[in-house]
Amino acid sequence: MAVDATDLECRARTRSGCIPPELVSRLLERGHVDVVELHAGRGEWFCALAWARSLGEQGRQADALEVLGPYLATGWWTAVAAAAALLEGWGRAEEAIELTRVRMEAGHPMALEFYARLLARHGRAEEAFTLLRRHIGDLPLGTLVDVAGAAGRDEEAAALVAARTEHRCTDFPWCCKGLDRDTAFGYLATIRERQGRTDEAIALLRASSTSLLNNREQLAAFLARHGRLDELRAMAATDDSGSAVQHLARLLEEAGDVKGAIAAYRQAGSAVAGNSHSAFELAQLLARHGRGSEAIDVMRVQADIYNGHDWVLHTLAELCLDQGRPEEGLAHLDTLAAARGGEEEWDLYWIRLPLIAACDGVDEAVAQARSHPEDATRYAAPHIAELLAGAGRTEEAVAVLEQHSSSNCHDLAGYLIDLCRVEDAMAILLPPAPRPPTWAGGRWHDEPPF
Repeated sequence: MAVDATDLECRARTRSGCIPPELVSRLLERGHVDVVELHAGRGEWFCALAWARSLGEQGRQADALEVLGPYLATGWWTAVAAAAALLEGWGRAEEAIELTRVRMEAGHPMALEFYARLLARHGRAEEAFTLLRRHIGDLPLGTLVDVAGAAGRDEEAAALVAARTEHRCTDFPWCCKGLDRDTAFGYLATIRERQGRTDEAIALLRASSTSLLNNREQLAAFLARHGRLDELRAMAATDDSGSAVQHLARLLEEAGDVKGAIAAYRQAGSAVAGNSHSAFELAQLLARHGRGSEAIDVMRVQADIYNGHDWVLHTLAELCLDQGRPEEGLAHLDTLAAARGGEEEWDLYWIRLPLIAACDGVDEAVAQARSHPEDATRYAAPHIAELLAGAGRTEEAVAVLEQHSSSNCHDLAGYLIDLCRVEDAMAILLPPAPRPPTWAGGRWHDEPPF
C-alpha cells in the first residue's frame, strides 16, 4: 500500500474520494468488520483508525500500531496525533511523547502544542513550560497559560500575559497575531482564578467584557462557577449576548430550581426576546420539563421576528412534532409562508415534510414534495430519501438518490450499506481513478490536456 501525506490530508479534509468516518461507523454497526479491515490496508485512513481502535480494545495493541504504520511513515501529522492518543490511552505515555517529539523537532507547526500538553499531562509540566517559553511567539499563549498551572509557574506566565495587556491594536489580527489586549485580559483572569484571586479575575474580565464577546462568556461562566448569583442576575439583565442568562438558568436547573431557571429567562425580557439563541435555550428548557406548549409559543414569537430563518422555523416544526401537534406546526408554517408572499424555496419548504408525514403519511409528504418546482434537484433528493428510509422504504430512497449520485454519494452509500449492498456503496465512494487521456497524433489538439 502506497499512501501520500498530501493526498491523505486532502481526502481527510474534504471527505471526498474516501470512506468518511460516519460510514465507517455504519459498516461496523452493520457487522461489516471485514470491509473496514480490508480498506484499512488500502489507504483508507478512517478505516485504518477505526480498525486500530478496535484492535486496541481487543488488547491487540501491536497489531493496531501495525495498521497505522504506513500512515505514520508518511509523516502525516493527523496519523501521528492519532497514534499518540492511542498510546496514551493504553498507558504508554512515554512512547506517545517520543513519537510526537520527533515531529516537533522536525518543525511541524501543530506538534509543539500537542507535545507540550502531553508532557504536562504526564508529570513533565516544568519541562513543557520551559519549552513553550522558548517558542513564545510561535503558538497561542493560552497553551502556555494552561501548562503554567501544572508547572507551578503562574506568576511567570502572568507577567508574560500582562505585557500584552498594554498592546493597542493597529491592524488586528496581523499586528498581534490575534493576541489583542482583551484576549490577554481573559488569559490573565484565568491565571488569577487559578490562584484563588477571584475578585481580581472578575475585575479583569469586567474591564474587557464590554468589547469582547468571548470575555463576556468567560465572565458569565466564572460567576456561575463561583455561585455568585446576584452578580450573574445583574449581568443577565443587561447582557444582550445571552451568555449570562444561559449560565444562570443552567446553574438553577442543575440545582433543581426549574421555576427559577425559567424565570431567569423571563426576567431577562428584551435581552431574550431579541436573541434567538437564548430563546432557543428557553424553549428547550421548557420542553425538557413538560411545558411544551410554552416552548412552542416561545419559538413562534422568534419565527415571527426572524421569519425566513431556516433554523428558527426548523426548531418550531420539531417542537410541534415532538409534542404530537404536527397540524399546529403546519398551520404555523403556512401563516409564516403567507407573510413572506406565499412562495417557499426548497430550503424552507422541506421543513414541513416530516409534519405532513405525521399528519397524512409518507406518501402524501412525498407527493407534496414532488409538487414543488425544485423537487428534481440534487439538494431536494436527500430530504425525500430520508422520508422514505424513515418509513422503512430504503430501496425507494436509493432510487431517488441514484438520480443525483455524484452530489449525494455519502447519503446514497449509507443506504446501500443498510441494504447490505456494500460493494455498490464502495464503488460509489471509491471510484476507479480515471485513465490519462490519449491524444491523436499531430502537434495541435482541439482540447487542452487536462
